[in-house]
Amino acid sequence: MSRKQVRCPHCMSLRTKKKGKQDGVQRYQCNECRKKFRAKRNTKKREAVLWKEYSSGKQTLKELSESYGKSHVWVRKLLERTNVPLPRELAPQATIIVADTTFWGRSYGVCVFRSWDLKQNLWWGEVASERVAHYHYGCKILEDKGWTFSAAVIDGRRGLANVFKDIPVQVCHFHQLHTVTKYLTKRPRTEAGKELRVLALTLTKTNETTFSKALVDYENKWKSFLEEKTIILGLNRPQYTHKKVRSALRSLKTNLYNLFTYQRYPSLNIPNTTNTIDGYFASVKKKIAAHHGLRRDRRYKLISQLLKGDGD
Repeated sequence: MSRKQVRCPHCMSLRTKKKGKQDGVQRYQCNECRKKFRAKRNTKKREAVLWKEYSSGKQTLKELSESYGKSHVWVRKLLERTNVPLPRELAPQATIIVADTTFWGRSYGVCVFRSWDLKQNLWWGEVASERVAHYHYGCKILEDKGWTFSAAVIDGRRGLANVFKDIPVQVCHFHQLHTVTKYLTKRPRTEAGKELRVLALTLTKTNETTFSKALVDYENKWKSFLEEKTIILGLNRPQYTHKKVRSALRSLKTNLYNLFTYQRYPSLNIPNTTNTIDGYFASVKKKIAAHHGLRRDRRYKLISQLLKGDGD
């Protein structure tokens, strides 16, 4: 079998022959112009392997430099040159969208739209804070591409349901319980707080009619407690004494209609939590944590690779 002829870069002749190696790279000599040259390194393949080890394998710069016998500067240079492949294009279709935002610190986050049916992240973007406008933007981008949403699952942020006002919207039960716990803590001090927390914990095991009645009964039972006010020096009017209990109750009443959407549309198979995306966030954060002190653009490049969700 004849070997593959290497073309001379100087005179473009194919009459070349091997002429030893230098730094592990094959050298050639041209029989026409007698000039010597080195074979081109397959850097693209090596960059791809290195990037996969760095992103998915959680290998740090130090570990990769030791593995390849190179400096961390050499490793970083190759990683910088690597372009994150675009996500696999999916045919636009009707899907249940799960939308949420996760943060690294207080001023850097990523808003993600994930398909519940396809188990794929469809869109994501950097944000400095969680605003309804970011969800409007992501929604518009996907709709312009031809995607349609049969339902949406959200975290219950105020005003967010209006982004998906023409479709069924489900508020995540986990986020709702988190909100209640934020106000009441896991061990409320008052009897009213304890009872409200116990009621909130039944969310996943009850239906809208039963839960609505229980909320009304609770409010009637603790009406005088909830309306108690305290006079505070320096303020013109009395303040509610049990603000946090009132806030927890108001949160449940505000989101009540959207807490049981999944029961009103059984044929759509709507999930009652955003666990599909929260679990993905946990996985991404675990891998990002292996790379401390990443510059913002490098961090987003790594996040984008992980959110693609395939083995590229």
